[in-house]
Amino acid sequence: MKRRLEIVFTLGLMLSVALVMSACKKQEVASGGTDFTGVYTLVSVNGKRVPTSVSHGGATLQVRSGTFIINADGTCSSKMVIVAPSGREVTREVAAKYTKDGSRLTMQWEGAGKTIGIVGDNSFTMDNEGMELVYTKNE
Repeated sequence: MKRRLEIVFTLGLMLSVALVMSACKKQEVASGGTDFTGVYTLVSVNGKRVPTSVSHGGATLQVRSGTFIINADGTCSSKMVIVAPSGREVTREVAAKYTKDGSRLTMQWEGAGKTIGIVGDNSFTMDNEGMELVYTKNE
């Protein structure tokens, strides 16, 4: 029974992360004329530096790390490493196709919904109903 609950919790956790990635809201950030493609590293969640614990969907999760990759071919991907309350580490990887309009990136996730992100000079930000994910571009 305990194993079944852990599996159900892990699936719920993965769904929660997918919803976070697919239901984001627009946040205005100025964009320079620099190349926005590249690898971005997750630096904070809700203003707290990663690694950090966050409450989401009634559970407390530890966010260990994350990357966001924006490719020049109109595709992007996200990878997050989180730890469930059970102590089990879960890696969630998702991919999307995007369109860019100014600093706004609209992503259509494979098997999920759309997300709006904002590209800054060296940053990428997504805001999901108060759960703000901030990434910094790797040099």
